[in-house]
Amino acid sequence: MNFVAIDISLLVIFVIFISFFLYTKRKNLKKEGLLFLYKTTWGMELIDRIGKKYKKTLNFLSYVSIGIGYLLMGSMLYLFGKIIYIYLAYPSVVKAIKIPPITPLVPYLPQVFKLDFLPPFYFTYWIIILAIIAITHEFAHGIFMRRHNIKIKSTGFGFFPFFFPIFLAAFVEQDEKSMKKSSPFKQMAVLAAGTFANILTAILSFVIIWIFFTTAFAPAGAEFNTYSYSVIGLSGITSINNISLENPTYENIFNLSKEEGLNEIESKNKTYLINKVGLEEQKGAKSYLILYDDSPAIRNEIDGAIIKINGVSIRDWESFGEEISKYSPGENIIITTKKDDTIKNYEITLGKNPDDSEKALVGVGYVEQKRKGLIGSVVGALSSFKKKYIYYEPKFEAGLFIYNLLWWLVLISVSVALINMLPMGIFDGGMFFYLTVLSLTKSERKAKLWFKISTNFLLFLFILLMVLWGISFIS
Repeated sequence: MNFVAIDISLLVIFVIFISFFLYTKRKNLKKEGLLFLYKTTWGMELIDRIGKKYKKTLNFLSYVSIGIGYLLMGSMLYLFGKIIYIYLAYPSVVKAIKIPPITPLVPYLPQVFKLDFLPPFYFTYWIIILAIIAITHEFAHGIFMRRHNIKIKSTGFGFFPFFFPIFLAAFVEQDEKSMKKSSPFKQMAVLAAGTFANILTAILSFVIIWIFFTTAFAPAGAEFNTYSYSVIGLSGITSINNISLENPTYENIFNLSKEEGLNEIESKNKTYLINKVGLEEQKGAKSYLILYDDSPAIRNEIDGAIIKINGVSIRDWESFGEEISKYSPGENIIITTKKDDTIKNYEITLGKNPDDSEKALVGVGYVEQKRKGLIGSVVGALSSFKKKYIYYEPKFEAGLFIYNLLWWLVLISVSVALINMLPMGIFDGGMFFYLTVLSLTKSERKAKLWFKISTNFLLFLFILLMVLWGISFIS
């Protein structure tokens, strides 16, 4: 029984349990707007105790949370602007990504859209992470409410009817009159507390994932992202697929290339290889092309992390180099790779190293790739404690499940914190922005006007993103 079947079974059990619980407690279930709310007094005593006991600490953290709120709001607006720019300037990139810009993170999304840079995302992860993020977020709101003497009416969980009862959210319901009577500073501290808790959750989870990874995983292979290649001047190219070229240009090389398979390009009595897609990616090249060396790796289309050579385990690139150095050009070896739990053997004949003809060549390597953007930086940071281009195996069966759960907890915590601080009506950032304008202008009329402008403008940009995404597939 694979994990997907177990995951779906756990989802069914969860839905049955929640449905039964809500049915037996239906007197506490009320519909408000889009949500069904289950109202209780759970946690109110603990919230009140913390809010009253640690007054000085919470006073200091009020300033910290407001500062982080502004930082997150600025970061999200910058990120949003960059996304708009990419969608306007690079429709081909948008088309390649395929996933709609406004898509909630739901189970199996990375698997469906083949987002290979992300680990798999299951229902089990989704439910656990939603519970952790929602509870800590709302719990923080409640603590800062009580510190600033804002009354709490109830706590509980909310359910969206179109996902009922799978998609849940926690809430702490404040007394609106008590909230509005408080100063803008106190209200802003309460509003920013949720995102502050998300950031603290992300930091704590990152520390846990770092400790867990260093103790629960071991190097078990060498990962590569390219075959060995060379930069070849266009003027030195003499033929492609045995067709002679007198005045080679990118255009005639591309036009003579095959749609399928590898193209053989000759230059200075050496053969280089590349497929048509690789040539197309270099469209407009004027003086040179990047071509793959004629190596056993590309000829045999070796794919996946290299975990063995002739049955000898490979831990990293150092052990890979040590093992290959035991063989000579022309010898046959078996390279074992692993990709997505699939193990494959390749029987290859070693080539000659272009720098030293006495050394054997496989023809694999890696190129440093930097992740761009704020989310890309977070994704990169989540792997910062790993040695680059090393394949790791967990020391026990549940290791990978726990690691991926923590990985998603960090990423989603940061994402929720960012999105929640958008200066838009439906998010905490909307009222946060309103109170900021109110504090600066001392005018409710101006604060309401700028709140409305900000909300409508961001809503327009969201619609624009979806339109640009749709156009990218038409053009």
